[in-house]
Amino acid sequence: MCLFIILLLFGPRTAIVIWWLIAPLRWSATFGSFLVPFLGFLFLPWTTLMYVLVAPGGIVGFDYLWLALALLADISSYAGSGVYGRRRRVAA
Repeated sequence: MCLFIILLLFGPRTAIVIWWLIAPLRWSATFGSFLVPFLGFLFLPWTTLMYVLVAPGGIVGFDYLWLALALLADISSYAGSGVYGRRRRVAA
């Protein structure tokens, strides 16, 4: 519950750091190295969070749907920031 509140207030990257500090064994069980979660932290934070949530039990059934929704959230956040930047240039 606390992680969910942090996620809402500060975003996915803050939730990743705090969750990694609180439960490093879960992250070690999910990823074999440090590189993949670090790249996920930089480029796909929502997908990284969702993967850590669903992967330790194996990815089956609706887990693919949750991962797809997280990927869609990452892609839309990048697309939304591009639209906002173009809007400021056009107004000037």
